[in-house]
Amino acid sequence: MSEDLTDEIHADAIARLQKLGMTEYAARIYVALLRLGSGTAREIAETTSVPRTRVYDAVEVLQERGFVEVSYGSPKVFRPVSRETATRQFQLEYDETIDELTDTLAALEPTDATHEQTGVWTVSGREAVTDRVLEFIGEADTEVVYMSVERLLTDEIIGELAAAADRDVAIQLAGISAATRQEIEAEIPDAETFETLWEWSDTTAGRLVMVDRETILVSVLADDGSSEETAVWGSGEHNSLVVVLKAVFTWRINHAHRFEDGG
Repeated sequence: MSEDLTDEIHADAIARLQKLGMTEYAARIYVALLRLGSGTAREIAETTSVPRTRVYDAVEVLQERGFVEVSYGSPKVFRPVSRETATRQFQLEYDETIDELTDTLAALEPTDATHEQTGVWTVSGREAVTDRVLEFIGEADTEVVYMSVERLLTDEIIGELAAAADRDVAIQLAGISAATRQEIEAEIPDAETFETLWEWSDTTAGRLVMVDRETILVSVLADDGSSEETAVWGSGEHNSLVVVLKAVFTWRINHAHRFEDGG
């Protein structure tokens, strides 16, 4: 391996360790110890250009977090834990942080989880829109109506719809081909399908989702052929977006047979 490539890997490792919460000095010292195998404060300082007085401070933090072991001789010798142990420690810290964050954020939310969301909200980006749709489907109690271009009816969405169906949530779908309909019938036997409001291929429409007739999301796709998606959503019986689109949804579903019979 060339020296340039080694230096590049070295720098990349330090940068990634910093993203995981290590200080720059601590990251440089841990990476250096991995390469050295073990070392004294002087050897570490010479290898990393970290001031020797700061080496002791950084190593103490690394030891407390479980990334470095110390041999108390004269002088002290420091040895890194294995990369497997280090990554496992990072995973434990990450999981603990996520659990704590989840509890903290939950404490900030209104005590009434079914409170009405005032206004109309915007979500941008395919991943963000999909996450919001999955969240809505996951919270469904009675009914989910999902209309979309077929490429947005992903395995992830189908899986969440199937989970909702297992909770006895009624599933209604539109905008899918005969082949996809067979797949849906296998995954969600009780799902109902109906014709869409318009020819999706003639528009930039992305998806329309209605959950429990109280939460609605509608999205559009970029007209430049990219995968960008932007959505607006609202929640609550009296939300303006919900009131308008629920009327359209409900009328279309209730009159689906007219379109299936050709008018």
